[in-house]
Amino acid sequence: MQIRLIRSATMRWVYAGRTLITDPYLAARHAMPSYTGASLNPLVELPIPPEEVLEGVELAVISHLHSDHFDPTGQRLLPKCLPIVCQPGDAGTLADLGFGDVIPARGRVAWRAISIERIEGQHGSGEVLDDMGDASGFVLQADGEPTVYWVGDTIWTDTLARTIDRFRPEVIITHSGGAQWGNHVPIIMDELQTVQVCLAAPESAVVAVHMEALDHQTVTREDLRRGARAKGVADDQLHIPLDGESLTF
Repeated sequence: MQIRLIRSATMRWVYAGRTLITDPYLAARHAMPSYTGASLNPLVELPIPPEEVLEGVELAVISHLHSDHFDPTGQRLLPKCLPIVCQPGDAGTLADLGFGDVIPARGRVAWRAISIERIEGQHGSGEVLDDMGDASGFVLQADGEPTVYWVGDTIWTDTLARTIDRFRPEVIITHSGGAQWGNHVPIIMDELQTVQVCLAAPESAVVAVHMEALDHQTVTREDLRRGARAKGVADDQLHIPLDGESLTF
């Protein structure tokens, strides 16, 4: 399998011989509103043109419909006939946007030779959960491929820990930018929780994404690497790709 980080949570996958896209956030730099008042978003350009991001894509998997995961540019450019796997609560909205092959993941779904199972996320805590709504991760499995747990927008939870214990994924993809909402409430993992994933799954490769692209994120790649090394997490376990970088497992 190969994963290429495009930017933020947008990734191109080659998995079981198929090309997938996750969370297509394709806006140009500074084309979207600020979340904090600090800067327009996204903070950086795509490493390749959006048309190239989508070239040859056969399936989209969308964790949730926040604007930094499926923005108007992504909605416009993603082919309306492309199959989309999503959380059940988003299926109607995607259909209203004109997408004709929406596959709500109520548990496990099969697409071609790939099994995709939705895992509930917790997009923050306390009162901000009313603002955040539902968010999902997904476990992907296929013959001859590593089991991958893409955790999505979530903080560390018992559900996440149980999912690691249940699947023993060879690859775990974390959203590690430490984004905050409201009164500085964490809504995704920061460096400490990403390290917690590494320590909970010492045999897994952890790939940290969703960093350095949005003005409500607080953790840089350098922060994460420094914090991981301080806790004894090896560089060859925790991968922190740059935008445009590909990883093969």
